[in-house]
Amino acid sequence: MGVWGSCILLALTCGGGSALAQSVPAAAPQPAPQTSDPDSRLDPLQPDFSLAALPVTLRMPARKFAFRVTHRFTRSLGRGDFGDLVNDFFGFDSSAQIGLELRYGLLPGTQIGIHRTSERTIEIFGQQSVWRQTADGPPLGIDVIATLEGLNNLRDRKSSAIGLLLSRKLGRVAAVYAEPIFVANTSPLDTGPSNTTMIGLGTRVRVRPNMYLIGELTPRVGGYRPRVNQGSFGLEGRAGGHTFQINFSNGFGTTLGQLAGGGIDNNSWYIGFNISRKFF
Repeated sequence: MGVWGSCILLALTCGGGSALAQSVPAAAPQPAPQTSDPDSRLDPLQPDFSLAALPVTLRMPARKFAFRVTHRFTRSLGRGDFGDLVNDFFGFDSSAQIGLELRYGLLPGTQIGIHRTSERTIEIFGQQSVWRQTADGPPLGIDVIATLEGLNNLRDRKSSAIGLLLSRKLGRVAAVYAEPIFVANTSPLDTGPSNTTMIGLGTRVRVRPNMYLIGELTPRVGGYRPRVNQGSFGLEGRAGGHTFQINFSNGFGTTLGQLAGGGIDNNSWYIGFNISRKFF
């Protein structure tokens, strides 16, 4: 065939292969399968499972964990003058009531957990999602919560609670909550009412993409009602799976039984913080 014939044959072969390759259309890219659990996606208006102390309707993904630390300094910010407050480093030099909480997604929409405070109160809780607010569905989020707690590591003065958690998201700006809760065996007295009915009221307002203002109040509307209703407000920031909140409260309660016991008084406010971490 000779050198020129070999070159012509090679060119035809390559050109034919190229033409053949061009004649076969490239396969369209396939979208990645949607395998993520919707409960594990960020809810911009509910970045955490609680406000300051009140629980909210954020769902926990099945077989996932979340951890939370609550910390309430016991020095009243109103004690003494401003110089005394500065000398005590705005209350950070004082003792504190600390709580540790572990939360687990048992099933889709079902979460359980345990919360223990440094004064040896233990609260065990379970929470079930009933409705989730959606654009074309229910206008409210509704959960049912039940707890059992007791003093001295759940040995003394046991108390139980059951309640509804109602939430409403307002656009992309805020979420508001109303939570009627009945708490049994709240009174240490042998006479008078021994149970408490309260309504938790709260909100979380999104002021920046990762920053929120929070506020809550827990008025007792029936039964045993010592001291004043506990209230809290604060500033919260989110970074990935972490949430950090600095808050001010007129009491130290972080369990439903402690909230039923009320705050210290309306002239005594205490600085504190919450730190939470989602493991999903």
